Amino acid sequence: MFERNASTASSGSKGTPKTPPLEVVDLAPKPNDRPHEDINTPKNNTPASDAERQIQNDTTADVFGNEAGAAIHYKTMHWWHAGVLMITEVISLGVLALPQTIAILGFVPGLLLILLLGLLATYTGYVCGQFKQKYPQVQSFADCGEMIAGPIGREVMAVSQILLLVFIMAAHVLSFSIALNAITDHATCTVTYAVVGLIVCFLLGLPRTLKNVSYASIFSCISVIVAVTVAMAAIAVSKPDMGHSYAVGPNLPVVKGLGPVMNIVLAFTGHVAFFGFIAELKDPKDFPKALAFLQITAVTFYLIISAVIYYYAGPSVASPALGSASPLIRKITYGIALPTIVIAGVVNGSVACKYIYVRMWKDSKDDVIHQNNLKSIGSWVAVCAVLWIASFVIAEAIPNFNLLLGLIAALFCSWFSYGLPGYLWLYMNRGQLFSTKKKAALTILNTGIFLLGAAMCILGMWSSGWELSGGGAGKPFSCE
Repeated sequence: MFERNASTASSGSKGTPKTPPLEVVDLAPKPNDRPHEDINTPKNNTPASDAERQIQNDTTADVFGNEAGAAIHYKTMHWWHAGVLMITEVISLGVLALPQTIAILGFVPGLLLILLLGLLATYTGYVCGQFKQKYPQVQSFADCGEMIAGPIGREVMAVSQILLLVFIMAAHVLSFSIALNAITDHATCTVTYAVVGLIVCFLLGLPRTLKNVSYASIFSCISVIVAVTVAMAAIAVSKPDMGHSYAVGPNLPVVKGLGPVMNIVLAFTGHVAFFGFIAELKDPKDFPKALAFLQITAVTFYLIISAVIYYYAGPSVASPALGSASPLIRKITYGIALPTIVIAGVVNGSVACKYIYVRMWKDSKDDVIHQNNLKSIGSWVAVCAVLWIASFVIAEAIPNFNLLLGLIAALFCSWFSYGLPGYLWLYMNRGQLFSTKKKAALTILNTGIFLLGAAMCILGMWSSGWELSGGGAGKPFSCE
């Protein structure tokens, strides 16, 4: 007992551990070690599940462990690095579809939905940050699934998050081909442009750390803001169909109106990557700063851009919105937007590849992910190549921009941005859901958010299925 206590003292703890000595599993020093709440026994005294204990006992630090002396360090980002990455990931394809969304729904329902879904996305993003604080070992939604539902939950969530990210990567490959078609007046086959986009995204996605990707993301943020602002100004000057906008879209069938709503859902779809971003922050407690930076920028930008472009372009506004500008301005804005089309796809691709890469070598005795040898670099390149090729296949199989975005939002974004974070809050507070009036109110709110995510998925799939049955997907692998 004396040796155990002495060992505990040498670990750098500032007080007597809350866990009884016999339950101490790992007494080795950890980086940034500081006393924190014992998460194996929640405040409500509800025993942790076996899966939860297994995840928590893997390491007392986080998914990347002790990086002292490692060749590759992952926990290197400040909050602004994460904020720029999040803006790049979120404000990209979604904003290009919003003006047409407003044109279909009308000013009042369209702008209200952007505002309300943006506020809800801010709250659910904050819940993700809370969950990561309570369970530092969580690096993805798949880890959350394992904690809640064991191995089956882990695999279901792992497949879902990888599919979501690969579909988003596909949307960026498709957008790249659309942009080059506009810039070159369709000088060659569209499939060729998609192959070029695939190669460019793959090469830029080879850095293994998000901090390195974040520097490129600065150019992405600038490019999308400048491109859409230039298009907005040009459309406002030319006024292609001013004065024909509607407060509420006329004669709109429910099934047709669901597609635009899914485009708004997609515009707030960054949550799937939030755990990965937090895992590479120097101080995870800085995440709310990055989240606020993202959401204030996104909601403000979405409201202004979608309202102004729809007001001047009218009901015939194109999607992507850059297509509503004159031919010359269209070429200029697509050229300016190319960095965000590429880099935003790269950010999503990096998160997807990182999950597979870390899981592949999680139990490796050689600590492969922190090395710079042939095995570590070769396996990373192979993972990136497989996912980007898969994204290319999806992009060519569903070459309709709006339908692809709506399908992504219905299948995945409805859950990752809304439904699942609502359930994570309920899981964190199990056993005390109605202990106080505030808890009761939050329980009702998060239950409602979970049900909202389920409704979005069901209704969105109905709308996407209706579009697909009508031949709306376009011609797969076509040069058109």
